[in-house]
Amino acid sequence: MYVRDAMSTVVLTIGPAHTLRQAASLMSARRVGAALVLDPDAEGMGILTERDVLNSVGLGQDPDAEHAHAHTTNNVVFAAPTWTLEQAARTMAHGGFRHLVVLEGGEPAGIVSVRDIIRCWAPTREMAF
Repeated sequence: MYVRDAMSTVVLTIGPAHTLRQAASLMSARRVGAALVLDPDAEGMGILTERDVLNSVGLGQDPDAEHAHAHTTNNVVFAAPTWTLEQAARTMAHGGFRHLVVLEGGEPAGIVSVRDIIRCWAPTREMAF
């Protein structure tokens, strides 16, 4: 199975000036665990994850005052849609992160998460009650 089979094509993009509360609200509404942060004044893209928001709140920071740019990971690791799920899982395990941005033709085509991979490897079974 390949990354293209598991990835979510719902890619939320936000700006660096979004507050963490705004980012969390958008991620929750779209039911995604990460947002791409596109800064027109910087090169490349960053990623803000649910863990970044959680860490900030856990430190007692105000989610209405903290902005995405201060919590964005800028050294993003990218995957290709043609990677195997094993390649993606190995990359995530080695890097210690749970999301990979999938690029196709230099543009974001999706995001694949550990959860996406698990869903492919261990399909949901009907539970008898």
